Amino acid sequence: MALHFLTPDAAAAAVGDSVALTGGEAKHAAVVRRLRVGEAVTLGDGAGTWLEGTAEEVAPSHVDIRIIARAVHPKPARRIVLVQALAKGDRDELAVQAACELGVDEVVPWQAARSVSRWQGPKAVKGRERWESIVREAAKQAHRAWVPEVSAPVTTAQLRQRAEAQRLLVLEPTASDRLSEVVADDRDIVLVVGPEGGISPEELAQFDEAGAERVRLGDTVLRTSTAGPAAIALLSAALGRW
Repeated sequence: MALHFLTPDAAAAAVGDSVALTGGEAKHAAVVRRLRVGEAVTLGDGAGTWLEGTAEEVAPSHVDIRIIARAVHPKPARRIVLVQALAKGDRDELAVQAACELGVDEVVPWQAARSVSRWQGPKAVKGRERWESIVREAAKQAHRAWVPEVSAPVTTAQLRQRAEAQRLLVLEPTASDRLSEVVADDRDIVLVVGPEGGISPEELAQFDEAGAERVRLGDTVLRTSTAGPAAIALLSAALGRW
């Protein structure tokens, strides 16, 4: 499979044009991925544009790609949103990376009551930037035409508001309904995944009041780093993406 790279210049490029990769993307192509002249590559802008091309010049500071084909991929009709509770260590980052590779369309950091990690002040800005970097690299790895959005961190109160227009599915091991038995409708699906200690009873009550649905994945309890990706895999199949 051809190597894939991201550049905002892809949006305006037409067949026959030459698109230049510069900065970190050029270095990644030339040094890390060892791209060679004549190799086939694909380019995207992260917003649906998909280009096929051939490397004409390769240097650590500058890579030229001649475009031979162009397509535009529409957004999914029904989006999958992962609301990932902040977790200690790198468990939330592992969840975000895998979710992006598996097809999530938006990632929302959630400051849950039992989150050990706390994003406050400058740490919130750095945390979001870190997740955006993880999402971008995971989207490149997965050759995705659309790079998922990383939203600003939300509180439980802010999260409840999503239930008014979107379908809120709260992953809860004690729920009676299985996620595999949920029938998709025409609304976006928002998956809520708690931290290591789980979602507090108070938060569950607030979600219930907002019209959210509690669902479980099976008879076992998954880590916060694996629950979201596992659920996204199930939903991707249910929505006909896989």
